[in-house]
Amino acid sequence: MASAPVRVRFCPSPTGNPHVGLVRTALFNWAYARHTGGTFVFRIEDTDAARDSEESYEQLLDSMRWLGFDWDEGPAAFDSASGASGGPHAPYRQSQRMDLYKDIAQKLLGGGHAYRCYCTTTELEERREAARAAGKPSGYDGHCRELTAEQVEAYEAQGREPIVRFRMPDETITFTDLVRGELTFTPENVPDYGIVRANGAPLYTLVNPVDDALMEITHVLRGEDLLSSTPRQIALYKALIELGIAKQIPSFGHLPYVMGEGNKKLSKRDPQSSLNLYRERGFLPEGLLNYLSLLGWSLSADRDVFTIDEMVAAFDVADVNPNPARFDLKKCEAINADHIRMLDVKEFAERCAPWLKAPFAPWAPENFDEAKWQAIAPHAQSRLKVLSEITDNVDFLFLPEPVFDEASWTKAMKEGSDALLRTAREKLQAADWTSPDSLKEAVLAAGEAHGLKLGKAQAPVRVAVTGRTVGLPLFESLEILGEEKTLARIDAALARLAA
Repeated sequence: MASAPVRVRFCPSPTGNPHVGLVRTALFNWAYARHTGGTFVFRIEDTDAARDSEESYEQLLDSMRWLGFDWDEGPAAFDSASGASGGPHAPYRQSQRMDLYKDIAQKLLGGGHAYRCYCTTTELEERREAARAAGKPSGYDGHCRELTAEQVEAYEAQGREPIVRFRMPDETITFTDLVRGELTFTPENVPDYGIVRANGAPLYTLVNPVDDALMEITHVLRGEDLLSSTPRQIALYKALIELGIAKQIPSFGHLPYVMGEGNKKLSKRDPQSSLNLYRERGFLPEGLLNYLSLLGWSLSADRDVFTIDEMVAAFDVADVNPNPARFDLKKCEAINADHIRMLDVKEFAERCAPWLKAPFAPWAPENFDEAKWQAIAPHAQSRLKVLSEITDNVDFLFLPEPVFDEASWTKAMKEGSDALLRTAREKLQAADWTSPDSLKEAVLAAGEAHGLKLGKAQAPVRVAVTGRTVGLPLFESLEILGEEKTLARIDAALARLAA
C-alpha cells in the first residue's frame, strides 16, 4: 500500500445544497491527491431515488468547478482529458451501476459471505428490546444466519421478501486510522448488516465499498460520522479480495466534526452551512477554502492565511487534528477579506462585476459608469469582507442621489451642521478637483472656521454626499464623484436641514 499511487475519492449524494462540511471533505481529499501526485476521483452516490435530484447533481458539478476542484475521473470529467466516459471506471454515478452491484451481491451470497434474512421489522424490534432489557448489544442477533432449507421454504410460503445481510466474521477488527491512530472493534459490537433491500435495491453499505474496490481507491478520507461503519467495510473488503473483486483494503482517515452554534455538529440544515450562501455573499473560493482547511489542519502555528498552492504543497492527512473544529463565521470573513486584498486590482474589479449588475445592483444599468468604477476599485478593495458589500460602498457613485441611513444622518447632522456645510461648499468650490489633498484641505479649512477638527468636519460632508458616516476614503470619493454632483448633494442636504 505504501508504494501504490494515491487514489482518493469524493462521493457526495445529490440531495439539497452542498454544505461547508462536505466541501471540507472534498478539499482534504483533493489536496492530498494533488500533494502526492495521485488521482482525485469524483463519484456520485445517487441510489436513493426518493431524495436524489438532477438539480442537486448539477449544483454539485457547478460547485466543484467554482471551488476549483479539478477531478481526474468522474462525471463530465473536469478537463475532458480522460475522454467522454469520464475515466476508466465509468460510469461514476451509482444509479448507472445497478447491474454491477446485483452481480456482486450474488457472488457474496454464493461465496457464503452473505445470506438472506427473512426477519420482519416487528420481529427485529422485539428481539432488540429484549436484548436491551437484558443489558446485551441490541444489533442484529444472527437469527437467519444458518436457516435450513425447510425454514427458508416456510418463510417464503408466508410471502416474506428477504433482505441480504453480510456475514461478519467472528473476530476482532483492528486498523490504524490515518487521523486517530489504532482502533479496535470487537465482534459483539459489529453485527451482521444489510447490504440489499427486500426490493433488490443495493444499500450504501454495499455500493460504497464496492465502488472503492473497483476504482482501486487507496485512501478513504471521510467524516467522523462514518467511523462506525469502517470495521464492517474492512470485513467486506476481505470478502471481495477473496472473491477476486478487490485488490486491497484502503487506508482510512476519519476527519473531525465541524461544529456550529452551541457546539453542535454543523448539519446541512443549518443556515450557515450552505455553500450557496457563501457564493451569494461573495466569498472568494480561495478565501473560503483557506478557512475550511483550518477546520482540522494548519499550515503552521502562527499563520492562518495562505494560498491553495501553499496548502497543497504542505498538506498531509497525517497532520489532521482529530478534535472537533468549530466553524467561526467572523474568522471566515476575516480570512476572506485578506484574500480580497491579495488580489490584483484588475482581478478584484472583475470579481466584483456580478454585484455591479442586476439583480444585485440597486442602480439602473445605464447609470453605471465603468470609468468611475475602475477609479474607485483600489479604494474599495481594502474595505470589503465579502464582495457583496461592494454595492453599499459605491452606490453613491451610480445612484441619482444618496440613500440616507437615518441613523447616520442623525449622528452627523448636529446643531451647526448647516453652517459647516455652507462653508465646506464654499471651500470645495474653490479647490482643485484633480487633487484629493486639495479637497481635504478645503474641508479641513471649513472645520477650522467652525472650531472643528477634520474628523468632526468631514462627517456631515460624507453623509451629505454618500448617505453614510462610514465608507471609502472621502476625498478620493469626492474626486471621482466630481465637483458638480458633490456640490449638488451638499445643496440638497442643506435644503433638507432647512425643511
